[in-house]
Amino acid sequence: MTIRALVFDIGGVLEITPDLGMTERWEKHFNLQAGELNERMGNIWKAGSLGECSEEDVSEGLRTIMGMNEEQVVAFWNDLWEEYLGTLNVELATYFASLRPRYQTAILSNSFVGAREREQERYLFPEMTDFIVYSHEVGLAKPDRHIYELTCERLGLPPEEVIFLDDSEVCITGAREYGMHAILFQNNAQAIAEIQALLNA
Repeated sequence: MTIRALVFDIGGVLEITPDLGMTERWEKHFNLQAGELNERMGNIWKAGSLGECSEEDVSEGLRTIMGMNEEQVVAFWNDLWEEYLGTLNVELATYFASLRPRYQTAILSNSFVGAREREQERYLFPEMTDFIVYSHEVGLAKPDRHIYELTCERLGLPPEEVIFLDDSEVCITGAREYGMHAILFQNNAQAIAEIQALLNA
């Protein structure tokens, strides 16, 4: 079957996103146990990833659940976006953008409310791809089969005509089970080589 489209993940793929120790710093600041911040905020994080709350709802959660004042809320958001956005994987982003117009392209990301605006401002992702599927905008998250199905529907293609690149094994497994050609991202050279092998097959 001919490959007609390629779909890339963002975090850890198009963005280089190392752990900057943000959570540990805030836990230390509030004298929390390791993992306690995410445990307390877990429902808010999940809601934010599925678009079930607004950025202001998240801020209110930081105030009421974590006891942060306004200055701390602003500082926390700044830290969150700095870690979330990372830096652009320039080599891979250039390669991804070069695939058009020979192929359709899309971005599929497990995201957080506010991500589109900040990634647009910093990286101009919408300009390098046909469209973006953000989990917080569609109310679905990888590895739910339905988000792969939605992406292929928007491409107008069956899954066997689509290559999907992600750095998460569970997301890769979900895509393969749906029928997509899924490649686990390890580094740029490996990912590009495996993609090219499929395109040239």
